[in-house]
Amino acid sequence: MNAHLRSCSFGPNACSRRRFLGLSCGALATPFFLTESLNLLAAEKERRLTPMGPGAKYVSRIHAAFVRRKGDYGIRWPGAIYDGEAALRYYRQQILQAEKELGLQVTLRPEPIFNAPEADAWLAEARAAKPDGLLVVLLDRQEHAWPTAGKAIDSRIPTVVFAPVGSAFTTNTAPLAQQTGAFICSTSDFRQARYGLNMLKAGARLREMRFIVLQGDRQFDSTLQFFGTRLRYIPAGTFLEEYRQTPLTGEIKALAAAYLKGATRIVGPTRDDLHNGIRSYVVARRILEREAGDGITMDCLGALGQTQVSLPCIAWSKMLDQGVPAACEADLGAALTHALVQFLFDRPGFQQDPVAETAKQCLIGAHCTCPTRLSGFDKPAEPYHLSHHHGNRDAVPRPVWRHGQRITVADVILANEQEVARRTTAGTPQMIISTGFVVENVAVPPAGGCVVSVMVKLDTQPDLLSYPGFHQLFFYGDYRKELLAYCQLFGVQPVVV
Repeated sequence: MNAHLRSCSFGPNACSRRRFLGLSCGALATPFFLTESLNLLAAEKERRLTPMGPGAKYVSRIHAAFVRRKGDYGIRWPGAIYDGEAALRYYRQQILQAEKELGLQVTLRPEPIFNAPEADAWLAEARAAKPDGLLVVLLDRQEHAWPTAGKAIDSRIPTVVFAPVGSAFTTNTAPLAQQTGAFICSTSDFRQARYGLNMLKAGARLREMRFIVLQGDRQFDSTLQFFGTRLRYIPAGTFLEEYRQTPLTGEIKALAAAYLKGATRIVGPTRDDLHNGIRSYVVARRILEREAGDGITMDCLGALGQTQVSLPCIAWSKMLDQGVPAACEADLGAALTHALVQFLFDRPGFQQDPVAETAKQCLIGAHCTCPTRLSGFDKPAEPYHLSHHHGNRDAVPRPVWRHGQRITVADVILANEQEVARRTTAGTPQMIISTGFVVENVAVPPAGGCVVSVMVKLDTQPDLLSYPGFHQLFFYGDYRKELLAYCQLFGVQPVVV
C-alpha cells in the first residue's frame, strides 16, 4: 500500500475526503480523480434494489365493521348528545385513508353490526375468509357492543378494537385488556388504530416474506416456526463464486464515488476497498432478486473471513438504508427483528454485539455494519466517515449517532434460543425490549472491537454484565409501548429489561 495511505489512521492525522481523493490516486493528479468521480456520479445512475419476494407482493387483507345499536342512543352511553352518524362518517373516512396509505385491502361491512346474531354471522364469514386481521370499531357501549369485541378476539384472528371516548368504561376494557390476540384502543385518536392496522400488516408480511440465507453447502427451502417466514438456503460459496465473476462496472465506481462524496473523512480504506465492498452489494442484490427474496442474511465470517473477498458490511448498510432487511452472520432472530422494525417504524436498525460498560453503567452496541438513515428511509443520512472493518480490511461507513437521541433496543429470541433470555415459555418466541438514550460514539481505535460502537444509557438499571440476548437491534425512537402492543397482538412473550 502507498506509504501516504498507511498514514491515514485514527486520530489527528486521519485523512479528510479531499486528502484521500488525492492520495488514493497514486500517480494520478487530484483534480483528475475528483473530476472523474463527479463525472461518474453524473453518468452512472444506481439501479435501485427492488424486492421481488412474496412479502413485497402480498397485500394484507383486513375485515372491518362498526358496532352499535339501531336507532337512537337515548340516555345510555354514549348518550343522546353523541352524533353517531357523524362519527360513523368520520371514522369510515379514516379507515379508507389508512387502507390507501398502508396499502391494505379492507373489507368494510356496509352497515354497522346492530345485534348479536349479525355479529355472529360477520365473524363466521371472517373465519371462513381467513383475513390477516379484524378491525372492530365500537360506536356504542351497550348491549352487544363489547361482547362483539370479545368474540372477535376469541376468533383467534388478530383483532384491533377501536373504542372512541364515550364507548367504553374501564369495566368494559379490563376483561379484555390482557388477552393475547388483541390491541384495544380506547381513544378518539384514530392514529392508534392506524398503528394497529400497520401491526396487522407487519404480521402478515413477516409470514409471507422470504429470507435468503447464504449458509452451508446445499440449497433448500424451509419455514420458520411460529412466524411462518419463508427461508431459502443458498450455499455460501455461491456468493464467493459470483463475486469473483463480477466485473468492476461504472455503476460500482459511481456508488463508491457517492460514498466518498458523502463521507466527512476517510480513515484507512482505499479506493479499491470501496470498489470491492460495493461489488459485494451488487452480488447480494443480484442473488436477492434472482431468488425472489425480501431480505437476506449470510454466514459472512464463516464464508468470507479467511478470503480476500470483502465482507458484506457496506452492502448490508446500503440495503438497510433502502428498507431491505439484511442481517449479519445468518442470525434468523436478528433477521426477523430487522424486518419487524422496518415494517412498523419505517427506519432501519443497527444489529450489534452487546458490551457492558460498568464504570458508566451503560450498554455499548458494537458491530462493523450500520445503516446511515437512522431517522427513517425518507430522512437524510447521519454524518458518517469511512473506516476499515475491525479486521483492518474492507470499507465500512461509521455514522455518528446523535447524542441524547432516544433509542429502543429490540431482539426477537426464537424458541430454540430462549435459554439466552432465561425466561422461557415453551414454544413461544420472546422479544427483549429496552429503551434509553445515546451517550457516546466510542472511538475505535483507540478502543478495540467493532468500529461502530454506540454507548447508550438504559432507562432501567439492569445487570449489564448479563444483559440477555445477542445481536440486539438499536434504533432511533422510543417504541417500548408499540413493541409491547405487537407482542400482545401476536402472542410473543415480551422481556422488558
